[in-house]
Amino acid sequence: MRITGRSSIFAYVKKKYGTEPEYLWVKYPDYAVLRHGSNAKWYAVVMNVSGQKLGLSRAETKDILVVKCDPILIGSLLQNDGYLPAYHMNKSTWITILLDGTVPMADIAKWIDLSYDLTKKKR
Repeated sequence: MRITGRSSIFAYVKKKYGTEPEYLWVKYPDYAVLRHGSNAKWYAVVMNVSGQKLGLSRAETKDILVVKCDPILIGSLLQNDGYLPAYHMNKSTWITILLDGTVPMADIAKWIDLSYDLTKKKR
């Protein structure tokens, strides 16, 4: 299944984690934070950003998902289409995923789940 937009992500996290997107910034009304209910830590951010800010050659706005990731995986993920260095987050522990259909929803769900686990409350 290919991603059909941010609504697919929001439906997934609502069903799996009970998470609702939070829109925190008046200046950026389309930026949505996904966070744990138990510790309020962010596990993902959905944004729409100029391609140039992402290091792409075209300036058109792109929907992106930024998730926490195991640093060991980031280098290999960046070799694939649809993955970019983290936008506006720590590039050694976060990664950006384009929401343009390049990355299948099954893979996006896997990275959301990993991010959720990496940011959950430690026991």
